[in-house]
Amino acid sequence: MRRLNGSHRGLTLITGGAGFVGANLAHRLLSEKQRVLVFDNLSRPGVERNLAWLRDTHRDGLEFVLGDVRDADAVERAVARASRVFHFAAQVAVTTSLVEPREDFAINAQGTLNVLEAARVQRERPSVLMTSTNKVYGGLEDVRLELRGQRYAPASKDLAAHGVSEARPLDFHSPYGCSKGTADQYVHDYARSYGLRTVVFRMSCIYGQRQFGTEDQGWIAHFLLRALDGVPITLYGDGRQVRDILFIDDLVDAFLLADRNVDRLAGRAFNIGGGPKNVISLLDLLDRIEVLHGARPATEHCEWRAGDQRYYVSDTRQFREATGWQPRVNAAEGIDRLYRWLRELRSMPQARGLRPEASESWRAACLPAS
Repeated sequence: MRRLNGSHRGLTLITGGAGFVGANLAHRLLSEKQRVLVFDNLSRPGVERNLAWLRDTHRDGLEFVLGDVRDADAVERAVARASRVFHFAAQVAVTTSLVEPREDFAINAQGTLNVLEAARVQRERPSVLMTSTNKVYGGLEDVRLELRGQRYAPASKDLAAHGVSEARPLDFHSPYGCSKGTADQYVHDYARSYGLRTVVFRMSCIYGQRQFGTEDQGWIAHFLLRALDGVPITLYGDGRQVRDILFIDDLVDAFLLADRNVDRLAGRAFNIGGGPKNVISLLDLLDRIEVLHGARPATEHCEWRAGDQRYYVSDTRQFREATGWQPRVNAAEGIDRLYRWLRELRSMPQARGLRPEASESWRAACLPAS
C-alpha cells in the first residue's frame, strides 16, 4: 500500500454506517454538525431505510460510499480521508457463519485487517474503534449455573454481582466467534505492534431504534416485530438464557467517551453491555411484550443453537472507571421505547417488506410450545 497524505481531516468514517449501530452514531455526530462518511455495502435488509433516514434528517455533513470492507482499495480510499474510524461493518450471525464460514472470515477478519492496514499507512493515522462481541469468550461452559425462576444465574456471587470481566480467557466458539475474535486480536495488536490508537468494545446485546432484528441477530427487536405481526416467536433452548442488554443511546455515549479518551485508552479492550442491573431472559422479554402488546405472543421451541451461552452479563467496571460511563436507560424503559418506535414504523405504508422470516436452516426440531 502506498503512504497517503490523509487529507480532509475532521471527517469521521463509519464502516457499516447504515446499519443499526452505525446509523445511530452517524445521527448523533451529524446532529452535532460533524462530518460523517458512511461506508456500507447495504447488504443487510432494512439498512437502506436507515441511510434514507439519515439523508432526510441531515442535509449537510453526510457522505455515502457504497463499498465493501473486503475491497482493500476502497477501504484505503475511505480511511485516507478520515481522522477517526468506527469499524462496525461485519457479518453478525453465528448461524450464517456456520453455513458460510469462508465469507464470514473474509468480512470479519480480512475486512478488519484491511481497515487496520489502511490506517497504518497514513501519515496522520486515524484512531480505530472496533465493535467485537462477547462470543470471544466462548460458551462459558465452565461457569456453574443455577436456575432462579425463569433465568439462569451463576452460582458465584462475585460473577452474579459484576458479570464477566476482560480477565476471562478468550475461547473462540463457532466460525463467527473465530472471525470476530481474530479481528479483535488484530485490532489489539496493531496498537502494540504499530502504535495505532485502537479500542475494542466486546459487546453484549444492543437494542434500540433503527434496529430491524432477525432471528439470527437483534433478538429483542425481532421478538417485538414478531409480536406486532402476530406470528409465533421461536425460542432456541428453554428461553431461560440470560443477557445484559444495552440501549443504543448509551452505547453511542460510550463510543464518544472512548474517542475522547483514545490516547489514554489505546490498545485496550472493554466489555460493554447493560451490566447486572439490565439483565433479562428470553422468557422475561415475553412477559414484557405481553404487558406492552396486551397479549402474550405464541411461541415454538427448537434445540439449542451452537455457541449459545446460557448466561452472559458484561462486567463494565473497567470502562466505567476509565471514563465515568454508565448506562442511563434501564431495560424496561428501553424495551418500551423500541416497542413504540417499531409500532409507529409498522403503521407506515413503506413498512411492507420488513417482516423478517425465520432462518430455515434452523427449523429442524421445532415444536409448538406447551
